[in-house]
Amino acid sequence: MNAPFDANGTSRREFLGTSGLVIGLALPMGGRAAAAPAKAAAPFAPNAFVRIAADNSVTVIIKHIEFGQGPATGLTTIVADELDADWSQMRIDFAPANDPLYKNLMFGTMGTGGSTAMANSWMQLRNAGAAARAMLVEAAARKWKVPAAEIKVSKGVVSHGKRKARFGELAADAALLPVPEKPVLKTPDQFTLIGTDVPKIDTLVKTTGTAQFTMDTRRPGMVISVIQHPPAFGGTVKAVRDAAALKVPGVVAVKAIPHGVVVYAKDTFAAIRGRAALDVDWDLSKAETRSTEAMIKTYAEAAATPGKQAEAKGDAAAAIKGAAKTIDATYIFPYLAHAPMEPLDVVIEPREGGADVWMGSQFQVGETAAIAGVLGVPFAGMTLHELYAGGSFGRRATPAMEFAVEAASAVKALGGKTPVKHVWTRETDLLGGRYRPLVVHRAQGGVDARGEIVGWDSVIAAQSFMIGTPFEDKSKGYDDSMMEGVTESSYDFPAFRAGFHVMQNGVPTLWWRSVGNTHTAYAVETFLDQLLELGGQDRIAGRLKLMKDDRAKAVLRRVAELAGGLDAKSGRARGVAFHKSFGSYVAQIAEVSKGADGLPKVHKMWCAIDCGIAINTNVIRAQIEGGIGYGLGHALYSEITLGEGGLVQQSNFDSYRSLRIGEMPEVEVAIIKSGANPTGVGEPGLPPTAPAIANAWRRLTGKAVRRLPFAHGDNA
Repeated sequence: MNAPFDANGTSRREFLGTSGLVIGLALPMGGRAAAAPAKAAAPFAPNAFVRIAADNSVTVIIKHIEFGQGPATGLTTIVADELDADWSQMRIDFAPANDPLYKNLMFGTMGTGGSTAMANSWMQLRNAGAAARAMLVEAAARKWKVPAAEIKVSKGVVSHGKRKARFGELAADAALLPVPEKPVLKTPDQFTLIGTDVPKIDTLVKTTGTAQFTMDTRRPGMVISVIQHPPAFGGTVKAVRDAAALKVPGVVAVKAIPHGVVVYAKDTFAAIRGRAALDVDWDLSKAETRSTEAMIKTYAEAAATPGKQAEAKGDAAAAIKGAAKTIDATYIFPYLAHAPMEPLDVVIEPREGGADVWMGSQFQVGETAAIAGVLGVPFAGMTLHELYAGGSFGRRATPAMEFAVEAASAVKALGGKTPVKHVWTRETDLLGGRYRPLVVHRAQGGVDARGEIVGWDSVIAAQSFMIGTPFEDKSKGYDDSMMEGVTESSYDFPAFRAGFHVMQNGVPTLWWRSVGNTHTAYAVETFLDQLLELGGQDRIAGRLKLMKDDRAKAVLRRVAELAGGLDAKSGRARGVAFHKSFGSYVAQIAEVSKGADGLPKVHKMWCAIDCGIAINTNVIRAQIEGGIGYGLGHALYSEITLGEGGLVQQSNFDSYRSLRIGEMPEVEVAIIKSGANPTGVGEPGLPPTAPAIANAWRRLTGKAVRRLPFAHGDNA
């Protein structure tokens, strides 16, 4: 019902015929509708977000990748509400790669990330839906010769007295009308779908197996390619002996490219067997060969010094020196892989003057342009068929678009004429880098004789993956992925300083779900918990006293109310944590006991979130639950480590441990009612999880865990 594809799995890009209505809008965040009139039967309408067909279906063009986080549902909900459509008539289609039409208004280019999908589209799609509604109403008013103000719209039906018409019956007439420059938007009290639990629009196609992922895509004459990367980051190919690989049935070719050695075969199994048979000499003279422990030693030595200053208030050093009691703590955060269930993959089919690309792309224009550049064809000759993707957590959002470049290089090396599906296996993914960066964070703080916190100093030693890329902010000298959550804190300390060291490292790193907040929330919230205890303060009241923002206080109070406080029955303990990220306020309480394996057993998590206007409460709860599960599993078990020679020691889920379904705690979520514009949801649920658990664990056992994961030997 909601599939954006036809029966053959080909993405529908054509607009509907003369009986359809196409709404083309160019809307900034505070936006105005385009003044040009919409024309029926247009083969394509610039900035088209809404299509209304004669069969009464309403298709919303989704400009963000859908990898399970819910923008297809959220964006459709916005349009449907302003349009006063019935949810059953809503459909979706994914936008092609086109910056002028479909750019992320917060990025300036097409892309999904930073929990911006709803925030950047909120007014844009409200205006799109409202304009379409106004045109349908005007078409009915002219047809029935009645004032437009007397016409009502509800659940996809336009009416005046006993006269009624469905959207599809008015579409052709409405398409001939001018687009309103300033369509009237609903007030929040008029919302009928926004803020409700409408079912996800892609549930049916995903549960019936008709949703199209890259793994599902087949093209005539296509071959499968897999790659063998160098064993250490920064290595290159010296020599390839491929005789054994070419003898594997189904293998058709072996080619060296700048990224490694590619094996091409008629099927995936043959390609993997061929790769296993390769004999490659690698040049590791410029590779990163340090072990994790060697890196941590270097990082910790740096963090022990003040570093460059990112933010300061008062004289933190003097305040701590004069404190009655102090704490000095060093936190170690490991490399983490994203490990999405569908690893990176793409199908590229070259043709004269261009290529067709099938993939779930997180940076649609960037990756399409990168592929075009490698193939030596113009961007105008490219067609991206955007598909569903099986997770990302940041992995599909690479600043250098290197996976797209690698895949295109594989196509080019084979002659540039054969369709190729380039697939990473789980081992390629976990060994292939672009991890959450390794971080060492030193925190110092003190309380006075009354128990009040008087000073706080944080120094972070971390690698930057933005410096040297278009995402670099040269005004700072560091990037927000290192410092966010420490700088611009929700807490107001009398004296505060944040310092940093940008560490040089050959391990490729990347955004990871909630980015810098994954480590800063843990360090800040566990250290704050200890400082409050050092001063004899209540863990909730002490936080409330330090908070600057009433919205922050509201979520902390709400989660305490939801959980019934921090008292737990015998053998268990509760911990609390708060963190603001991506514009959203989240507080969590965890209840834990000691498991049979000696690690925290988390029984329940309570969460309160203020993410502005709640577009779809079902999606919000799902994202909070998913963020808690993802954060819990990684905090307990997960780390990527490099051994001697810089070799990664984890290659699949047997060595990179994830949360199991039986370990998922009960989760209760309270969504704070708000009139503020929507903010992030996909990522903010994760940062408070690990510190809430750690704070409960310390209360239960007396053990402050300062090196993650909990399962690391240092915490025994």
